Amino acid sequence: MCDLTRKVALVTGGGRGIGRACSLDLAKHRFDIALVDLIEDDLARTAGELRALGRAALTFITDVREHGRAAEIVADIDAQWGRIDVLFNNAGRPMPKGIEEISEEEFDTTIDINLKSAFNYIQPVVPVMRRNGGGRIINMSSMNAHTGGVTSAVSRFSYTAAKAGILGMTKALAKELAPEIVVNAVCPGVIKTELSNAMINAREEQLAAGISLKRVGTPQDVASVVTFLATSEPNFMTGQDIQIDGMQWVR
Repeated sequence: MCDLTRKVALVTGGGRGIGRACSLDLAKHRFDIALVDLIEDDLARTAGELRALGRAALTFITDVREHGRAAEIVADIDAQWGRIDVLFNNAGRPMPKGIEEISEEEFDTTIDINLKSAFNYIQPVVPVMRRNGGGRIINMSSMNAHTGGVTSAVSRFSYTAAKAGILGMTKALAKELAPEIVVNAVCPGVIKTELSNAMINAREEQLAAGISLKRVGTPQDVASVVTFLATSEPNFMTGQDIQIDGMQWVR
């Protein structure tokens, strides 16, 4: 039986960085969190932080490229908690190689991790959300999807292609799943995380100078927007992509 007093969010790539910050912020808004990640230590640390906030946490160590495993995880969360109100498809991986360097396998891996993984979790989540009256899906894209990135970007064309695909998927599913389920995307710019620390630390002052707000972003900057998309009432927003870049780019 569904527990109507419980709110549940499923976060892929939830062990560290933006996923961790969003999980903790959602927990502060009374969500119990199911975390999916590859690194056991990161999952354990974040789950401990969630429980310290008084929220329940489930952890799943898996590769988000595995379609069948995604369905099993969703079924497990449903069996234990009876609902999934929010899905945040956050998992991703950079790919710095250009068109003349990248192998076919590397290209396929980039698409699978950054685009297909969202499909893997959305497909089994939709019937769970519909059964319980609706839900919210939030997809991680990137400012690169709008700009194509720059020559110094940490990721190149294959990552950009995947993140542009996320925007197309978001708009199409917003129409297909309405009105019960709303689907939106976030497009971060330069965000300082474990993955980007080395690149940012080497030229943070230069990067900040090109951003209107004169600083690089933090995971909490993204978390605040994700929580808004997950909790805002009333909600009249779907099929949108929210740009979180301090106005580095004008388009």
